[in-house]
Amino acid sequence: MLAAAGAYGASCDSLAGLSLPNTKVTSATEVKDGSFTPPGQKQLTDLPPFCRVTGVIAPSSDSHIEFEVWMPVAGWNHKFQGVGNGGFAGDISYGSLAEAIKHAYATASTDTGHKASGIDARWALGHPEKIIDFGYRAIHETAVQSKAIIKAYYGEAPHRSYFASCSNGGRQALMEAQRYPADYDGIIAGAPAYDWTGTMADFVWDTLALSAPGSHIPPAKMASLEAAVLANCDQVDGVKDGVIDDPRRCTFNPASAVCASGDSNNCLTAPQVETLKKIYSGAKGGTGFNMGGESGQGGWGLWVAGPAPGKSLQAIFATQFYENMVINRADWDMQTFDFDRDMKVVNEKMAPILNATDPNLKAFKDRGGKLILFHGWADAALPPEHTIKYYEAVRKAMGSKAADSFVRLYMMPGLQHCFGGPGPHYCGGLGAAEGDAVHDFSAAVEQWVEKGVAPSRMIAVKPAKEPDVHGPVARSRPVCPYPQEAVYKGSGSTDDAANFACAARK
Repeated sequence: MLAAAGAYGASCDSLAGLSLPNTKVTSATEVKDGSFTPPGQKQLTDLPPFCRVTGVIAPSSDSHIEFEVWMPVAGWNHKFQGVGNGGFAGDISYGSLAEAIKHAYATASTDTGHKASGIDARWALGHPEKIIDFGYRAIHETAVQSKAIIKAYYGEAPHRSYFASCSNGGRQALMEAQRYPADYDGIIAGAPAYDWTGTMADFVWDTLALSAPGSHIPPAKMASLEAAVLANCDQVDGVKDGVIDDPRRCTFNPASAVCASGDSNNCLTAPQVETLKKIYSGAKGGTGFNMGGESGQGGWGLWVAGPAPGKSLQAIFATQFYENMVINRADWDMQTFDFDRDMKVVNEKMAPILNATDPNLKAFKDRGGKLILFHGWADAALPPEHTIKYYEAVRKAMGSKAADSFVRLYMMPGLQHCFGGPGPHYCGGLGAAEGDAVHDFSAAVEQWVEKGVAPSRMIAVKPAKEPDVHGPVARSRPVCPYPQEAVYKGSGSTDDAANFACAARK
């Protein structure tokens, strides 16, 4: 049932006077003309009329958590959609708010307590309360205050609340399930950076390996490197399609790519081979990065290697984290990092604030919460096996029967970090349910929550023309509940999901 216009508890502009704990509503205005231009961003268009509420939450003396709540003036679907943030956050996710409002959700987003680009953590230096806000407090406070605003506007609370995000947003999603199980009924955590301190250790490991003399692997070599990996491993799953379904089965030996003589973009030098082995194997006690995700716009050239030593996104994130959150010194030298000595200190200081590693989700389960995890096997930003590790920890902590009643994991071959990649990588948007419960994770989790129908086989697609995910489809493929995977039936086009079945590969 959709909410009718006018049958509300308050007018939009009256919400400016709303009194909420530790919260100041700074504006409440109705946006009627179908468009909105966020500060410093491009105009958003084709929007329905909505009530836009802005505010600041201050749970501590050093907190300044800005947030926005957008509510449809007419046709509300009685649902609340929380929006997450990537990287170090620092801004309202206006694009996600727009998508949610277009699909009749009331929705909210926060900057998590600071203003900065997603790769800049200088705001954290000397501000431990702001780190707590970023770590878990801002997302929770935004959910609580936003639902109060929604109730004041419509005269009733949301019937159901959902949260869907990826990367740091996936970490935020798991924080909500673990710390605040009453905030959301259904949660989607994509490629979650849930083991934040472990992930940053992985980043340091890769950066140091690539910084040794002669060891950097330039982006120009990534295409030939991935081609060599595919030549060795593409057909292991029975289908030659440019995608490795499970890189753990890949037996590619980096030494086979060593240059016979001289150096070129089609081979690796001996020092580069040793670097590659280190990246595949991972840091001490950590998890390496998979074979098969090396090339492409979102591949190793961007995340792992960068254009030069120390210039990758991994290097940037690690430097920002250690300088501003751990060491509290802007001149920290990564070369001084000692894994045996320093990881204990890092985990003692930051893991309780930033890591969403608790596998006990009993409180979330007992109130009917449902959780979908997904991760791309070709992710060059966050090791895919991290998410498998968490899923298996939940099953161990809660028992397989209990876990199966409320959590699913989908590992997606050929998906890079959150979106894009050589395989069928699109299975609905992160947020508003746009499709059916077979083609859209958001629709699947809503069906699970509202009708008790658990998701099984999903179908992902690869657009014929990237990034037009709503246009013609070049390839479709089942995405199966882990540990099942898509197995070719032996006949028909390998670009058609109908010719695959979900099964445990022998």
